[in-house]
Amino acid sequence: MSTYRVAVIPGDGTGPEMVREGMKVLEAAAKSYGFSLDFSRFDYGGERYLETGEVLPEDAIEQIKEYQAIFLGAIGHPQVRPGILEQGILLRLRFDLDQYINLRPVKLYPGIDSPLKGKAPEDIDFVVVRENTEGLYAGSGGILRKGTPHEVAVQESINTRMGVERCLRFAFDYCRARGKKKKLTLCGKTNVLTYAFDLWERAFREIGEEYPDIEKDYGHVDAVVMWMVKDPEYFDVIVTDNMFGDIITDLGAIIQGGMGIAAGGNINPSGTSMFEPIGGSAPKYTGQNVINPLASICAGSMLLDHLGEKEAAQAIEQAVMAVCSGKIKSLSAGRMGYSTSEVGDLVAAHLQQTAV
Repeated sequence: MSTYRVAVIPGDGTGPEMVREGMKVLEAAAKSYGFSLDFSRFDYGGERYLETGEVLPEDAIEQIKEYQAIFLGAIGHPQVRPGILEQGILLRLRFDLDQYINLRPVKLYPGIDSPLKGKAPEDIDFVVVRENTEGLYAGSGGILRKGTPHEVAVQESINTRMGVERCLRFAFDYCRARGKKKKLTLCGKTNVLTYAFDLWERAFREIGEEYPDIEKDYGHVDAVVMWMVKDPEYFDVIVTDNMFGDIITDLGAIIQGGMGIAAGGNINPSGTSMFEPIGGSAPKYTGQNVINPLASICAGSMLLDHLGEKEAAQAIEQAVMAVCSGKIKSLSAGRMGYSTSEVGDLVAAHLQQTAV
């Protein structure tokens, strides 16, 4: 029996409640499909920071490297200034663990309403591959004469050939393995960002020659967001840089029904990867047992798929679809018709029934 070591970071606000249900379903999947999960909890988040003044301990990264995956709840505390936890935990884990791919499936499940009129599950089923460790998020830049009328702020987008190429190769390979339309769209802005996206476009074209079976496509980011709303069925896999990827994946979450169903992975193909719900910590719902845990459960499905337990991962997704189709009334907190724990129970029960 295979055993996988998973670091659990419940985080802030409703994060621990979402993680609890995600772990419930992961454990049901492990029991049903013949593997085991060795969970270890880490208290990184706002409460630890307020108590100790420390975002991450010095040995945190070395400890986390010993695990095959991280299962994250949510980061964000109302008493901690925005940016401290996000940069000190999320970005540091992504950068120090070299999680250079952010993977975001955008998929409308049966029973979920999209705000796009007339669009059905067969119309909304694509994936965004976002470069995750470079671009504007690399932190290059600075401020001069801060607080004066002559203040200057500079934020630079860093794009290396290595970083761009490995992201593109992952996207081409993923598009091929996905086996659907086999079309990869590069999302950029070559007409204005003429240095960064010249590199992206040249690399895309050159690497693309190695993938004759993949249709190559390009769209300016402003056109891509329009097409995502008007014709989401046009897309199969989209690859883009860090900033554009951050923006278009939030649009993707909305057209697939909302943050309550959206999950993502921060991938290091040869190291420790991290999986999380896309939504925030929603502190106003903390402890009420009303938050929607489906995004966390879907993140667990992505985690198992990454570990190679693809049958179990698919079973979780099918169980989520079944619950969405005939059970819950809404993806919104407090409007589901069930409590947080009851939704987790429904998914786990369906998974176990179908695995028998």
